Amino acid sequence: MAKGQLTLQNMTNAQKVAALLIALGPETATEVLKNIQDDTEVEHIALEIASIRKLDQDLLVTILEEFYTLFQASDYLASGGVTYARTLLDKAYGSNRADSILERLVVSLQTNPFDFFNNADPAQLAASFQTENPQMVALVLAYLKPANSAAILSALSPEMQLEVSSRIATMDRTNPEVLREVERILENKFSSVVTADFTKSGGVEALAEILNRSDRSTEKLILDEMEMRDPDTAIKVRELMFVFEDIVQLEDRAIQRVLREVETKDLALALKGGAEEVKEKIFRNMSERASGMLQEDMEYMGAVRARDVQEKQTYIVGIIRALEAAGEIVIARGSEEEDYIE
Repeated sequence: MAKGQLTLQNMTNAQKVAALLIALGPETATEVLKNIQDDTEVEHIALEIASIRKLDQDLLVTILEEFYTLFQASDYLASGGVTYARTLLDKAYGSNRADSILERLVVSLQTNPFDFFNNADPAQLAASFQTENPQMVALVLAYLKPANSAAILSALSPEMQLEVSSRIATMDRTNPEVLREVERILENKFSSVVTADFTKSGGVEALAEILNRSDRSTEKLILDEMEMRDPDTAIKVRELMFVFEDIVQLEDRAIQRVLREVETKDLALALKGGAEEVKEKIFRNMSERASGMLQEDMEYMGAVRARDVQEKQTYIVGIIRALEAAGEIVIARGSEEEDYIE
């Protein structure tokens, strides 16, 4: 065996998950990543995906078989409980392997009950919970992230707040199998409230979206590491970290600084395929004369190839990112707040 070669025995769980996602393909892998709530875990998996160059076919088959047995055991566990799962696994794989599978399954399923509610809008949940049994609401809030539970609780009526709070305070242990059954029922009942948006796809796009929502130190750590392991992937991710439509998020001073670096003909071509909000943002930050000339150029240009428009948009995004790297402009990401010193 070559030095550093991956085997099932020396692979970490993150590497196994990365291998599975590679086998599933980018579209399915993206949907899986979007449902992992732990950002640190997502970062580890993303780095492993980037670092795995080639997987031996036999090793990949073994990994898929391992995940298949875990998923199979998970179905047994969900449908009939631990005893039922152990009985079926004993028949299928023998006692020793059944114990091993169940042990790994318990570790892999250590997620908080009702975690799907953490992705829902607290105000919508509060409205839905208002007419529910206070004991049920208390059970859910006891397991959600504290910030989400607080937001839901504060949106309930005063009477409901008191009832739910009293029950949370006096709540005792709940049987795990009963908890899973309640979780299954509630997920079906409130499916319209907790439905997530999975319209975007693509592994690189998913990672860029995650990093856009991360703090700058996390972003830098991952991208710097990725540049050493897989420079091509790192470049693709960086290109998606700020898209052309995000120009509307820039401050006026930043827009004006960018415009000094872009020729009118390039800007006109890029704006041909831009959203109206982007165009208006650009026009507002130009003199009346310059804005009029730009709009005339766009009109006289006629039909243009989409590929040419995308190239110019990418070119301008590159200028924006270069200005940010030089400290000349600031790109606000998500809900990030900047600290200023007078």
